[in-house]
Amino acid sequence: MSELTDPDASAPSGHDSTQGFRPTAVAAVPLAAIGAAIGVAVPGASGSVQVTGISLNSRSVRPGDLYVALPGATRHGADFVSQAVDAGAVAVLTDDAGARLLALGHDIAVPVLLAHEPRNVVGRLSALIYQSRPDGAGAPALFGVTGTNGKTTTTYFINALLRALGKRTGLIGTIEILAGGEPIPSLLTTPESTDVHALLALMRERGLDAASMEVSSHAVSFHRVDGVVFDVAGFTNLTQDHLDLHGTMEEYFQTKARLFTPERARAAVVTIDDDWGRKLAATAEIPVTTLATAGADGAGPADADGTADWTVARTAPRGLGSDFVLRHRDGAELRVHTGLPGGFNVANAALATVMVLAGGHEPAAVQAALDAADPFTVAVPGRMQLVSTAPAAVVDFAHNPDALARALEAVRSPEPGSKVIIVFGATGQRDQGKRPAMGAIAARLADTVIVSDDDPHDEDAAAIRADVLAGALAAKDDEGLDCTVLEVFPRDAAILKAVELAGAGDTILVAGRGHEVWQEVKGVNLALDDRVELRNALTARGFTVLEDHRIES
Repeated sequence: MSELTDPDASAPSGHDSTQGFRPTAVAAVPLAAIGAAIGVAVPGASGSVQVTGISLNSRSVRPGDLYVALPGATRHGADFVSQAVDAGAVAVLTDDAGARLLALGHDIAVPVLLAHEPRNVVGRLSALIYQSRPDGAGAPALFGVTGTNGKTTTTYFINALLRALGKRTGLIGTIEILAGGEPIPSLLTTPESTDVHALLALMRERGLDAASMEVSSHAVSFHRVDGVVFDVAGFTNLTQDHLDLHGTMEEYFQTKARLFTPERARAAVVTIDDDWGRKLAATAEIPVTTLATAGADGAGPADADGTADWTVARTAPRGLGSDFVLRHRDGAELRVHTGLPGGFNVANAALATVMVLAGGHEPAAVQAALDAADPFTVAVPGRMQLVSTAPAAVVDFAHNPDALARALEAVRSPEPGSKVIIVFGATGQRDQGKRPAMGAIAARLADTVIVSDDDPHDEDAAAIRADVLAGALAAKDDEGLDCTVLEVFPRDAAILKAVELAGAGDTILVAGRGHEVWQEVKGVNLALDDRVELRNALTARGFTVLEDHRIES
C-alpha cells in the first residue's frame, strides 16, 4: 500500500506484507535513465545515482529505492520523505505540492525529481526498474480476470487448472499472493503497481510458468496495473457495485473496458450473458473469444442466438456442484465438473477453462487435466465455503445485490421444509444505493433475515443497518413476503443467533465478508472471522463441523 488511505484496502493499516514481494536480484538503473523514461529532468550530477527498487510507502522502503511521494486522503507522501531517506531511499519523485512541502520543512540529501502526475508514471518506472516483463525473457504467462463478481474464484480455478497441466504457477488477488513460496496475505484486490511489477519479476526469477491475477476497477482507476500486459484478460460480469467511486454504471463499465486494449492485454475471453458483456465483446480493441453461460443454472439455453464461440451446455447437478459441457461453435466439446455450488461457479469454471485454452493450451491436454485432477473443486477461502452440512452452513463474500441473490439461490435446499437463514450487512463509506436493494433481495430469498454489521469503517453502524433493514422491511410489507427480519449486532452475536434458529435440515448463509479476518470500526481493527465464529457457534450447539483443511492454492 502507499501512504494513501485506499478504499480497496481490507487489512489492518499497520500490516505490511510487501516485504515478500521483491526479487532477490535487481540490476541497478541510473537515475538519468529513470528521468529519461518519463521525461523528467534529473538535477546536476544526480544522473549517476543507482536505483534498485521503488516504493510508494515509506515503511516498505529498502536501500537503493526511489521513493514516490504522492498526495493521500489526509497526508501527502512528502511528509514521510525523511523516514524514506533514513530507510535508504536514494531519490524522491513527487509532484508540485510535494515539492513545496519539501522546500518548506525538509533538508533532503537525495535528488528530488518533479512530475506533474507522478502516479501516472509509477507503473512504467516499476517495469523499468524490476524488468518485470522484458521482451524475449520468457516471463510467466499472465491471466487477468476482471468483473464485479467471480474474480477470485476464477483466478483460483485458472491456477488449479494450470497446475493440473503441470505448470508452476503464481497468484495475485484478494485473499493471498503466491509466487512459488509461502503464501503472502493480500491487502488489496490488486496490489500497487510497484508491488505488481516486483512480484512479476520475483515469479520470473523463481521460474514460474504462469500467473493469474484479479484486476479490480480500483486497480485500473488507480494505475495499479500500468505497465502490465496480460496474455489473456477475462471478463466475468458487471452488476451494481463501487458506484461510490465510479458514479454510474457506464463509467464503471468504461473503467473495466480499459483492460481490453492493446496496452494492457493481447487477447480476451468475455462472458456475454448480459448487455455489458456483449458491449465489451463488440468494442474491445483486442482479439475476443466469447463465452455464454447464462443457462448455467439449468434455467434455459446459454446462447439462444448462437453467437458465442463457447457455450455452457447440458448442466447437471453432482453432489453440491455440477457437471457441464463446454461446446465450441465448431462442435468440439469439453466435459467439466465443479464441486462448488451454484450456477455462478459453473460460469466461473467455464471462464477459467476458456481462458486457459486462449492461452495456448490444447483442448485434449485440458480435457486430460480436467479428468485427472478435478481442479474446479479447489476450496476458495470465503467463497461458498462450507463449514458444516447439517445444518448446511456457508460463508460467502457476496457483498452486492447480484452476488447476494446468486448466493441465496445457490444454497436453497430442495428438501421440503428446509429454511434459509442469512446473516449479512453492508460496508460503510461505500455505495449506499445498494443497501436497501440487498435488504429486499434477502427478504425475497431467505426465510429469516438477520441484519448485522459488515465493516462500518468510519460510518455509523446503526445508520448502515437501518438502510439495509428499510429495504428488507419494505419488500416484506409491500410484497407480502413470509419471512422474519431481525436486527442483531455485533456480528458474532448475529451468527450465534442464526445457529440458534437453525435445524439440522436448514441452511445458514453468512455473507459479505468471506475470507476477511478483521472488522474495521471507527479506525479500529477488530479480530473477526465469520468462519471461526460460525464453527464455534455450531460446535456449541452440538452440530458437527467440517475439518478446516488448508486451502489448496
